[in-house]
Amino acid sequence: MARKYLGGSGEQLTVWISIAASTVLIFYGYDQGVFGNVIINENFLHTFGYPSANMQGVMTSIYNIGCFIGAMSTVWTGDMLGRPRQILLGSTIIAIGAIIQTCSWTVASMMVGRIVAGLGTGMNTSTAGVWQAETSKMSSRGKLVIIQMANCITGFSISNWLTLGFSFAPRDVAWRFPLAFQLFFTFCIYAMCPFLPDSPRLLIRKGKHEEALEVLAALEGHGATPESPTVVTQYNIIKDILDREHLNTYTWWQLVSGKGPSGVLRRMILGAWMQVMNQISGINVTSYYMSYIFINALGISELLSRILAAAGSVDYLIFACLAYFVIERYGRPDISKVMMVSAAACALCWIMIAISQGRTEAGGDKYKLGIVAVSFFFVFFASFGMGVLVVQATLPGIESLGYKFWVIWAVICFSFIPITYFIYPETANRTLEDIDRFFEGEPGLLIHRNKLAVQLHRPAAFIEADEKIAAGDQAMRKGKAESVTSAHVETKETQDDWGKAIQGVDFNNELYSRDSTLSDMYRD
Repeated sequence: MARKYLGGSGEQLTVWISIAASTVLIFYGYDQGVFGNVIINENFLHTFGYPSANMQGVMTSIYNIGCFIGAMSTVWTGDMLGRPRQILLGSTIIAIGAIIQTCSWTVASMMVGRIVAGLGTGMNTSTAGVWQAETSKMSSRGKLVIIQMANCITGFSISNWLTLGFSFAPRDVAWRFPLAFQLFFTFCIYAMCPFLPDSPRLLIRKGKHEEALEVLAALEGHGATPESPTVVTQYNIIKDILDREHLNTYTWWQLVSGKGPSGVLRRMILGAWMQVMNQISGINVTSYYMSYIFINALGISELLSRILAAAGSVDYLIFACLAYFVIERYGRPDISKVMMVSAAACALCWIMIAISQGRTEAGGDKYKLGIVAVSFFFVFFASFGMGVLVVQATLPGIESLGYKFWVIWAVICFSFIPITYFIYPETANRTLEDIDRFFEGEPGLLIHRNKLAVQLHRPAAFIEADEKIAAGDQAMRKGKAESVTSAHVETKETQDDWGKAIQGVDFNNELYSRDSTLSDMYRD
């Protein structure tokens, strides 16, 4: 029997890893929403000497500088520490930042706390998704990614409702407790991550073959062992890709100049640009500053602004959850249409918000136009939830540009439509190794007519590649069993389980390691 983690294996273990990764994303969503609701508190403003809009923007956005540094640091620390320990380190750093923020009395100390918390958040968000993807099965990976997105919004919603409730608390409790509540998520992460396995792909890359096979068996479940044929085949498919990567090593210059193997630069740009589109769509304008916008741009009272912001977060969460039922079920053409319609709807929302505020500034009915603007903020949340540098600029932008500020986001959202259709390939029903193979083929920039890139079902070429590796494993196992017999090694070959026929075989032999150089390079 394979080892159990937190008492589970197979689907149970996948659920535990998903819960741990989800906690990280809920934590991130909470951090995104909490400070924007804190800076409108009267006691907070009084404590910090009523900082200007520019200073409030800096206090909020400096957190993202910490996130950037933390995320970049995982390039070096992520593989060294492993996924669970990296998340534990990030959570510890966030806890330190949360304590500094909670105990702050000056703008300087609050900014230090924000940077420190950002460092940990960058580490966690860069690691949790990778850990989830590397330990989940092809059939569930897309849905789990949507769940992570929904969990981020869940954290955002929690921050809105918690700050709404504590807005009635006396004095500085109203804003210090919501900041201190970040520690709760750290405790949850500490209760799970130390007891969960690392990524089998990372373990193989570091030469920890026995541990990788043990983790793969645990993830497989159903009584699988490290010697089970299905587990060994999974291992060798991963090993085959890693060996090819090792044989085609590249320098940082080759990476950034686009000369690395497997389309590394292009894949990095595609992944990064998806995150850029996420960030520059205007979503952070709402997630960080919704209450502030309602108060200062639309003239709504503080209490009603908080209630509307909290309700908007629920609207956002509901429509993000609907995406769960779309992903993996429909092919790329349909999902691309959803994403493009989402981008168009987001752009139209910003246009309507700009028109509403512009009419208000021109002397129109503030109450009726305010209702229109709020309604389109809700539609924006729904549209963004179904589809897919801004934070510091938002407060000064609202004050100086007025309605024109929202036109910027409309133009940006419209630009996402052709990018999504022409450049992004299908990833549903693909293993991580399939994606490696696709980019090794050096597809052109525009992939909308490439059958391997756009079809929903797993391409036959990728299935055949796995079958060849599995056939090779079977032949090697047969040869190994014959050599063991000829050497008169006592075995239990009479048993039905093939794995028991090779008990005592060294994991560093040719069956498990086709390229010892890779193992030696990463061996601890």
